[in-house]
Order: sequence, then C-alpha cells, then structure tokens
Amino acid sequence: MSARAFFVTLAALALIGLLTFGLLTQGASSLEPGDEAPDAELPVLGSGETRTISDYSGDWVLANFWASWCTPCRDESPTLQRFSEDRKGEVVVLGIDTQDLSDDATAFVDEFELTYPMLRDPDTEEPLSDDYGATGLPESFLIDPEGRVAVICRGPVTAEDLAEVVVPAIEGEAPRGDGSICRSEQ
Repeated sequence: MSARAFFVTLAALALIGLLTFGLLTQGASSLEPGDEAPDAELPVLGSGETRTISDYSGDWVLANFWASWCTPCRDESPTLQRFSEDRKGEVVVLGIDTQDLSDDATAFVDEFELTYPMLRDPDTEEPLSDDYGATGLPESFLIDPEGRVAVICRGPVTAEDLAEVVVPAIEGEAPRGDGSICRSEQ
C-alpha cells in the first residue's frame, strides 16, 4: 500500500469514528432520570418578577424548554395547554422560553393562548437549558415533587407521550415502554 493510500484510509477511518461517536452521543445528556433537577432564578416572561423551578417544590412539574421560532414547539403547544388544563392540580406545566426574543415569546404565548406559567431562560454564557443538557428544542423534563428528574422528553411531546409515560409517572404507575424517556427520544 502506498503512503498516500495509507493516509487516505486512515483519514476515512478517523471520519467514520467521529461520525459514529456523534451518532452515539446525539441527544446524550449528563442529566438522567433520578438526578436532582437543575435550578436557577429566572425572569417571569413579560414581568419584572423572578421564579425558580424549586418554587414549585412539592408539585409535579413538566418543565418545557421552547422558543417562538421553533416549528415543533408551535406544534406541541396546544397539546401542552390541554394537558395543563386537564391535569390542573396534579402537575404544573412550566414553559421556559430560551434562545429567543422576549417580544416574540410573548406574542407566541398570546397566539396560542397559553395560560401555564412562563419563565425566560436569559441569553447568558450558561443558560439553564445547558444544565439540563438540552440539545435542541423543544425538550421537556418531568420533575417529581422532591425535585428529581423523573422523565426526559427530547423533541415535541405528543398526547401519547403524556398518556403513556408522563401520566403513569405522576400516578405512581409503571409507564409503558422505556418508562423514563418519551417515545420521541427512542
């Protein structure tokens, strides 16, 4: 084998290795079900107030990271609003707008008539979404009353995800499927 062929083969193997690593770690997060949920003081969207996720301690919280420019976020918003209304008193749906302009986010909330609480993940060097290991939008994390992550949903949540994974976790039943990761990540 010539030196050139050797280096081309070596480069091709290195590229294949990097691609394989990328595929295996895609969507990977250091945050796993059972871990303590990261927390931070965040501004309430459209208000001068601040809140934290731990302000909802004692309740189940479905923290949903979203942005107004995100098409899948637009698709899942009606589902989350219905879930929030149907499960009021059982779970708090908590929207966390990230990587977005506040005015656009407020217009999004108005457009979809979203009534659940909304926080803003500010554009900083270390946004809260990074602490959750968010790799895209939308992503949702079910947090139990003790502040631990119970379910991770990468991508838009569907009514099936809510019925088959999230609701059973809230009700203390065994979820269908993986049980800790929504169908959209599998």
